[in-house]
Amino acid sequence: MSEIPVNFGASTGAHRGTLMIQGTSSDAGKSTVVAALCRLLYREGVRVAPFKPQNMALNSAVTADGGEIGRAQALQAQAAGIAPHTDFNPVLLKPSSDRGAQVIIGGAVVADLDARAYHAYKPRAMAAVLAAYARLRTGYDAVLVEGAGSPAEVNLRARDIANMGFAEAVDAPVLLVADIDRGGVFAQLLGTLACLSDSERARIKGFIINRFRGDPSLLTSGLEWLEARTGIPVLGVLPYLHGLHLDGEDMLPGERHSAARGEIRLRVAVPALPRISNHTDFDALRAHPQVDFRYVGAGEPWPDSDLVILPGSKHVRDDLAWLRAQGWAPAMARHLRYGGKVLGICGGLQMLGTAIHDPLGLEGEAGTTAGLGWLDIETTMQPQKQLRLVAGRLSVGDAPVSGYEIHMGVTHGAALERPAVWLAGEASDVSSVSDVSDVSSVSDGTDRADGARSADDQVMGTYLHGLFDTPQALHALLTWAGARDVEAQDYNVLREASLDRLADSLAAHLDLTRVWACLR
Repeated sequence: MSEIPVNFGASTGAHRGTLMIQGTSSDAGKSTVVAALCRLLYREGVRVAPFKPQNMALNSAVTADGGEIGRAQALQAQAAGIAPHTDFNPVLLKPSSDRGAQVIIGGAVVADLDARAYHAYKPRAMAAVLAAYARLRTGYDAVLVEGAGSPAEVNLRARDIANMGFAEAVDAPVLLVADIDRGGVFAQLLGTLACLSDSERARIKGFIINRFRGDPSLLTSGLEWLEARTGIPVLGVLPYLHGLHLDGEDMLPGERHSAARGEIRLRVAVPALPRISNHTDFDALRAHPQVDFRYVGAGEPWPDSDLVILPGSKHVRDDLAWLRAQGWAPAMARHLRYGGKVLGICGGLQMLGTAIHDPLGLEGEAGTTAGLGWLDIETTMQPQKQLRLVAGRLSVGDAPVSGYEIHMGVTHGAALERPAVWLAGEASDVSSVSDVSDVSSVSDGTDRADGARSADDQVMGTYLHGLFDTPQALHALLTWAGARDVEAQDYNVLREASLDRLADSLAAHLDLTRVWACLR
């Protein structure tokens, strides 16, 4: 494992220590609070690292040291001004079914385990967690830790490595975040406290109320009651912020993005597969003001669209069977007959071929599944996962593109002779890569082809995640799909602006003096 890159700025000497952010539930706002605090410390010149001991998510990112972590930790690293590193998320669980998950330790796959087997494995996982945390404490002034789910899950208390089990092991203070937009915020906080042991309750140094809408003065009496009842201060009430462009940890966005009436240049539809992975690929599309974007859920009729995108999947054959069971395959074939475009990314590329072979049963029962047959390729699942930071050029529009590969299949076939992307080789050492848009930084000087395009140019597929993130590639792909006169947009600029807006909101509504006093 490479050295952790910490020499990016001089620390002020203040704000040293560890602080853990836990939540009353999943999606309470832990990830965004950590990201905002990272950005605030970064602004002050503090060397800060994000840390999530255990993450369960199908959105992931490739790190500078060649491993895989949760997407939220990559975003938090960006907020902190540093390149993503495997130490920021030493344990990543990628669900492959309702009961099992791929277990990734230190950025590398170690096993596929069901829930009971993983529970037995946790002491070994905890050792990796503590080792990664120790390295961060040595290399950084401050470590901001994000919990997972809720510490109130008493059935998971034994061998817990994600919440209070970790906090107790390293003697970390905790702030507890609750989402008032869900309703029942006081019950959330009091109920969580009731499920904790005495020593765990003593770790909670303050509450943060998240996603508040309305007149804050109407909340005052409730906050006073809560503080009197618990003896724990409310450190701030954070407003609901609309229009943030931030990478989602795992859950699909709840709202549909629709361009303003009269401005639509392209209609995009994506099936919401049960095991959809890396749906952050579509954030740039969802944010584009001239794109009407929608996820199509189970039981919904397939909508009229200009572009259909088949996303990544953690269980490609099962998700393809699910897609067919919805009756969507004939609708997509009709879409092609009428001149529409289809794009497949990662698992979506594999679905576009004639067959998907899994002789070892890596994603379920061993066997072969017929693909959609729209590209002359076949894919064979293999145990070695491909993890690469890559950069190159699209074959459409010759636009620069950068991103990452995360896949287990090897694809071959005649359609590969007409690639979707030309990548700038493979780096022999990506440990120092911080900007994959610089092609030379990841190139060994040998271009290689990736993906495929059909002879009629209606179907294209690639293994490249982050396909739409560079403005030139986004524009080229929208044009390929049939859009005209589309505005240029740089999604990373939107992401940076959202991080700054989020940090400004915390600075305005959180008692930062007391927050920083909790660091130890």
